[in-house]
Amino acid sequence: MTRCVRHTAVFCLLLLLAPLVNAARIQALKADEYDDNPANRRRTIARYSQPRGDILVGGVPVTGSTDTGQRLRYERTYREGPLYAPVTGYASQSYGASLLEHAEDAVLTGTDPRLALLPLWDDLTRARQPGGAVATTIDPALQRAAFAVLGRRKGAVAALDPGTGRILALVSTPSYDPGRLSGNGAAVTRAWQRLTADPDRPMLNRALGRTYPPGSTFNVVTAAAALEHGTAADADARTGTPNPYHLPGTRLMVRDRPRECAHASLRRALAVSCDSVFAALGVRTGPAAMVATAERFGFNEPGPAVPSPVATSTFDRRTPPGRLALSAIGHAGVAATPLQMAMVAAAVAGGGNVPRPHLVDRLTDGDGATVAVTPHAVAHQPISRRTAAELRRMMVGAVTDGTAGPAAVPGATVGGTTGTARDGTRRGARDGARDGGTPYAWFIGWAQKEGAPLPAVAMAAVVEAPAADRETDGATEAARVAGPVLRAAVRGTRP
Repeated sequence: MTRCVRHTAVFCLLLLLAPLVNAARIQALKADEYDDNPANRRRTIARYSQPRGDILVGGVPVTGSTDTGQRLRYERTYREGPLYAPVTGYASQSYGASLLEHAEDAVLTGTDPRLALLPLWDDLTRARQPGGAVATTIDPALQRAAFAVLGRRKGAVAALDPGTGRILALVSTPSYDPGRLSGNGAAVTRAWQRLTADPDRPMLNRALGRTYPPGSTFNVVTAAAALEHGTAADADARTGTPNPYHLPGTRLMVRDRPRECAHASLRRALAVSCDSVFAALGVRTGPAAMVATAERFGFNEPGPAVPSPVATSTFDRRTPPGRLALSAIGHAGVAATPLQMAMVAAAVAGGGNVPRPHLVDRLTDGDGATVAVTPHAVAHQPISRRTAAELRRMMVGAVTDGTAGPAAVPGATVGGTTGTARDGTRRGARDGARDGGTPYAWFIGWAQKEGAPLPAVAMAAVVEAPAADRETDGATEAARVAGPVLRAAVRGTRP
């Protein structure tokens, strides 16, 4: 009898232990699997059970949260949503998140371990800290200036501090209101469908996520390669380049409208945008030097996370001389984001260094205590200080007596250059015009207030399908877009 009782007791104990072991197995080994199961709504409910942390511009929140009283309780709100959409992105209960809302999601939702005093304890108890804040580097005055001047145009502006890499403005137009995507109802679905079907692609971040042929603004890189490798030792010497210039190995000619481009010096060629000079200069400099210089500026490597992802800018590594000539003037396999071309301008303005661009200045916890600061760092050093100084003088000449004149700012030294390009085209044999495709107008440059020790800003602006009929007028339009941004930067500079 005692034996039977003992066996029964052991069996009952096993029956008791089995569910306990299974529960422990689920908690310890299967927790992530169950958490990630699409049928499990607990994580989603917890995610929206408290207000989301804010994104700050100039120390002021440009985001917020509203209590809906629904099961997914808090929805994201945006102040001046279209103005800051290229910075914040969207945070949607239906469609996820993008840009900073995605890159810093753990901080904003309170799940980042840096926000917790005892991270391991929070993991065990599944506690959630209040959402932290993301303080951006954006200067609201520059952001507003760029957004206002672009207006109804399709285009983008990227501006940064050439000394630190702080992104001061990031604008893409047309834009959209990310607040229309925050919830999960039928109105959000309709807004998503309307935005994603819009042929103008308002949700595309043109400053970070799209590459364009940079046209003549790439002449700065070609000039840098020629100066660094001794192809053009004297920027004021005649180059001996005819106008038109015959592309080697082809029947095509590059013909510039300004008659003064024939045999023009490097300095004058940059001022009035003589593509014939830079096409010939690229061929003389050679493929190895051209590729190496472009890559030192940041081409052909993954775009820098700022922390939002940035598209890769490219320079064609293929070496036939005729194609190299076109690549040297920003066509034929050359494509760049506005941020990348702003980095080119920053290298010239900053004495030869390309700063690592960043959009987040610091992260704070729910009480405002700093948990992380983005350090300033150099991403590349593509050119020497001597070459940078020469390029600065050349770019100043393009503003004072060249195509970039509309970017001039009273009381400041401004350097810049303009360019035009078209998608998927080649240079024509008759007059050098680009055949077919959407035209793009570019400006890249920088501004330094009189008496200030360093330039205040380096920037790039691109306008898709500029209103002007002629390409030279289109480039002027891009310089006009740049002017208010440069003025806003100079006004904010303290000598």
